[in-house]
Amino acid sequence: MKRRSMVKYAAVAAALSLGLTACGGGSGSSDAKAAGTVRVTLANHVWTDGIKAAIPEFEKATGLKVELTQLGEDQLSDQYNVKLNAGSDEIDVMMYRPLQEGKAFAKNGYLADLTSKVTGDAGWDWKDYQDGPVKASTVDGKVVGVPIITEREVLYYRKDLLQAAGIEVPKTMDELQAAAQKISAANPDTAGFVARTGKSAAVTQFSSFLYSFGGDFIDANGKSAIGSDAAKKAYSFYGGLIKNSGPKNVSTDMSWPEAMAIFTQGKAAFYTEADSLYKNATDPAKSKVADKVGFAALPAGPAGSKPYNIPSWGLAINKASSNQDNAWKFIQWATSKDRTLAAQKAGVPGPRASVWADPAGTSTYPKDLADAIAVSAKNGVGHDRPEVVTVGKAREIVGAPIVATITGADASTEASSASDAFQKFLDSEKK
Repeated sequence: MKRRSMVKYAAVAAALSLGLTACGGGSGSSDAKAAGTVRVTLANHVWTDGIKAAIPEFEKATGLKVELTQLGEDQLSDQYNVKLNAGSDEIDVMMYRPLQEGKAFAKNGYLADLTSKVTGDAGWDWKDYQDGPVKASTVDGKVVGVPIITEREVLYYRKDLLQAAGIEVPKTMDELQAAAQKISAANPDTAGFVARTGKSAAVTQFSSFLYSFGGDFIDANGKSAIGSDAAKKAYSFYGGLIKNSGPKNVSTDMSWPEAMAIFTQGKAAFYTEADSLYKNATDPAKSKVADKVGFAALPAGPAGSKPYNIPSWGLAINKASSNQDNAWKFIQWATSKDRTLAAQKAGVPGPRASVWADPAGTSTYPKDLADAIAVSAKNGVGHDRPEVVTVGKAREIVGAPIVATITGADASTEASSASDAFQKFLDSEKK
C-alpha cells in the first residue's frame, strides 16, 4: 500500500479509536451525500479487518470518504434494533446475518431492494454467486443483501484412527455410523463421533442431516415438516450417533467450541462442523491432532449429500438512507472478485464460484478441504435453520428432539410433538 494511503488509513483508524462512528458529528444523510461520504456499519470479523485495511484504496479510486462503525455482534444488534426501528438514515451500508435476521429486517422494511443493482452490472457479475447464498439473501423474490462470508458443513476426521482401524473415509451415513461404532469400540477413551448437542446450537449442523435424509423444517406449503418420516429418521440418526458412539456422559448443551475441543484434544474420530472453523483443528497451537486431521464431504443419506451452503454474513443498504448510490458503490467494491479473492486467501470462505475455481482462491486451504467444499457448494441447501421471522424461538422448538433423542427418548414421538408446537409457532407468525 502506498505511503499516502497508509497515512490516510492511520487517520481513519485514529478517528475510530476515539469513538467516532458513521453518524459522528451529527451530520444528516443529505450532508453525507453532498460531502461524498458513505457510512458503513460492520461487525467485528476477520473479513472486516481486511476491508478496513483496504478502505484507502476505495476512497482514492472513488473520491468518496468512508465513515466506519465497527461493533461486536451484540452491540451491532442493539444498534440496528434502535436505529432501524426508528427509521434512522444514519446508516448507509450495514453488515447483517441473512438467515438470522434477514427475513425480519425485510418484513420490517429496513432493507433496500437491490435486485436491479445486482442484476444491472455484468462486470460485477451476480451470476457468479453460488445458488445457496443467493437464495438466503433473497426475500419474497427481492434481493435484499449481497453475501460476503459463507459456510458449509463438512466431515472432519482423524486420519490415524481410520488407518489403524482399516477404515475408508465414509461416503454414506451408514458407513459413518459403522465406522464410528468400530472406532469407539476399539478405543474406549475415544468417541466415534462428536457434534453439537445444544438444543439451539445443534440445529444448524443437524440441518444437513435432515436434508440428506430427504427432509426440511418447513414444506412447500409453509407447514411444519419436522414430523415427516424423513425428519424422524434424521433425528433418530443424528441423536443416535451421538448417544451410541459419542463421548461418555456427553453434555446436551454443546455448541461448536465444546464439540471442537473434544475433537482437537484427540478424543473423537469424526466430527461434522462448518468448514469456516477448520483452522481450529489444523492449528498446532490449538489442536493436539493438527497433523492428523482430514476433511471430506458430508456423507450421503437416502437423499444424497445435502449439506447447507449458506452466507453467515452479508452487506445490505438501509432503506431509509438517501445515500444509496454511494452505498452501492461501496458494496460493489467490497464484494468484487478481487476483494473476494483477497478475503478468501486470508481464510474467509466467499460466495463467488469463480474464486473457488481459481487455484489462488484455494491455495491457503488443505486440498481435501477445498475438494469437500467444492462438493458441498454444488449440492448445498441455502438455509441451515427454519426460514422464519423469529429465528431464535424456532430453533428452540425444532432442536428439542435432538436433545431428547441423545438422552434416549423415542425420536418419532419427540418429532411429532415438536412438529405440533412448530406448526402453532408458524401459524402465530402469520397473524
